[in-house]
Amino acid sequence: MSNKERVIQLIDDVPESKLMFVIHMLETMKAYAGEAIEPDEWDLNMISAAKQENDGETLTFDEVAEELGITL
Repeated sequence: MSNKERVIQLIDDVPESKLMFVIHMLETMKAYAGEAIEPDEWDLNMISAAKQENDGETLTFDEVAEELGITL
């Protein structure tokens, strides 16, 4: 099944009363399709903050779970 066929199948299952949400979402996606959006000031601030907080240390999933006291 193609992606387009899957989308149509999913839309067929959406009640008519909710289709306006799907239409709005698709129209919004179409407006931005293929468009590269430059980061705004907020994005740049978030990127800068993340770079400052990142010390380069990496952890495995198991290490994070152990640090949080989660038993897998």
